[in-house]
Amino acid sequence: MASSSSSTKKAARLAQKGKGQKVRFQGGTLFPMVVALVIVLGFALVVYARQSRPAADASDPQVGDHWHVGYGFNICGEWIQVEGDAEERDANGNFLNTEFARTGIHSHDDGVIHWHPNSRAAVGRRATFDVFLNVYDVELDASGMTWPADQQAQLNAAFGDKYEDGVFESGETTCTVDGEEVPGAIQVVVWDNFTDTDDGTTYIAAFDSIRVDQDAMVFTVAFVPDNTEIEMPPWAKDLPTLGAIDSGQQLPDGQLFGGTTVPGEEAPTITAGDNQTDG
Repeated sequence: MASSSSSTKKAARLAQKGKGQKVRFQGGTLFPMVVALVIVLGFALVVYARQSRPAADASDPQVGDHWHVGYGFNICGEWIQVEGDAEERDANGNFLNTEFARTGIHSHDDGVIHWHPNSRAAVGRRATFDVFLNVYDVELDASGMTWPADQQAQLNAAFGDKYEDGVFESGETTCTVDGEEVPGAIQVVVWDNFTDTDDGTTYIAAFDSIRVDQDAMVFTVAFVPDNTEIEMPPWAKDLPTLGAIDSGQQLPDGQLFGGTTVPGEEAPTITAGDNQTDG
């Protein structure tokens, strides 16, 4: 008991002795001044970055926009398009293609992607080429490409039953070149505008992150032997005309898509019953 009392008194005396004494950093006041300066500069940089950066996704498609983007599949030298406009409904008036209903992205058997977003699922940084591919169930990655059974007709028309499984594996599936079978490889070439005369930008991977960030872009998905020159689809030059033909089209009941909600987000701006021009 005496030992505990003695320790308490000793601690109290040390505390009293330390009152009024200044705590000094090794090296004097230089270190705390440096720390303070770093904090101030860091804060200033954060403020500058926020004030000077451009508005996020300012040039990307937004809900209600109607862009026309050219596309085509060059498979072993043959130009192919997906079939169907994705706007089929069931007896209750609901769209059968859930990806189309969710995003509004589709084609009209015309070699044109009609980028008409009806929700946040296809705008801003979510506006990627694979949004369109998902509507038609075409799978695309660095290892190759797979077409669904309901898109097989155009492959059969071009190649007979050679690619009846709809699978094109890079380095494995072959193209017939001058009577010989040569392995093909998958790539995507993108042009910012249908009037471009350059070679475009070539992607050999990360296809799901290729952005659709401008109206009148052109995409060529190519499965061809290495060193094949990739060009725009032959109908890309007609993109303005194709867009003009489409611009006045509406769904039969004058409605757009039907209200859809992207998981984890608020309902889209456009819902069933809004009178909107579709294409």
